[in-house]
Amino acid sequence: MGVYNAEISAGSLMLPESRRIAALLLTSPSREQWFDALKLDNLLQKKAPATARRQAQLIRKRLETLEEEGLKLIACGSHEVATQLLFAAAIKHSRIFADFLHDVYAGKLRRLEQNLSPAKDWEAFLAECVQRDPDVANLSASTKAKVLQVILRVLAEGRYVDSTKTLRLTPPHLHPDAVCYLKRHGATSVLAIMDMAR
Repeated sequence: MGVYNAEISAGSLMLPESRRIAALLLTSPSREQWFDALKLDNLLQKKAPATARRQAQLIRKRLETLEEEGLKLIACGSHEVATQLLFAAAIKHSRIFADFLHDVYAGKLRRLEQNLSPAKDWEAFLAECVQRDPDVANLSASTKAKVLQVILRVLAEGRYVDSTKTLRLTPPHLHPDAVCYLKRHGATSVLAIMDMAR
């Protein structure tokens, strides 16, 4: 695909799994050590190897958007800081997620609306995405639905909505450690998307 891909559909923030993979990446594993950790040690503790592979690949791609300091904060930092940095990594890795936050979520905040209304919001958003990247039109209905489902779960995990049922907007206060990290590493555009409540 061009501008967008549907990779986010492989999973939400997956904090416990991401902590384990961040710790592994900090050891600079060889290709063999990486596959051994997933397969032999079942690092992600999944029943199906294919699921573990797909999720591990997504988590790794997200974590690779961060520096070593970010990996350490995710592996060992507080729940709040680790979650916010995973949220930042998801924004960096997934343009469709970043644009949804910027176009749909921030738009609702500006209009002082209380809730997301996924059916309506998603269709309008996807129509805009098709303008930027015609390939989006070729995504299957089930893939589009899965991408939306994961985006809403990530918003709930990041505390941007109170739950996936009510979808009430609850923009979080960003933790100073997460803000400092993003500023220090020049991720001001990511910070602007995350901190739109101000």
